[in-house]
Amino acid sequence: MASITIRNLDDDVKTRLRVRAAGNGRSMEEEARRILRDAVGRKPSSGNLASIIRSHFGPVNGVDLELPPREPGREPPSFD
Repeated sequence: MASITIRNLDDDVKTRLRVRAAGNGRSMEEEARRILRDAVGRKPSSGNLASIIRSHFGPVNGVDLELPPREPGREPPSFD
């Protein structure tokens, strides 16, 4: 396993990490490992924006919008 050193960490960030670790019953080192693992472990999404939106808001996920019927287009304006 590799080791890293993080320099110039703000005192506020260190304090919040310590509090978060204590709240989760872990050491600061283990909490930092889990945060890093979660952050870099995510795979980039393999879809375009439309497919991502559909996966979150499509009819399968409880959002079903009723679309109004289509009507014929209006006559274009005359510039006479």
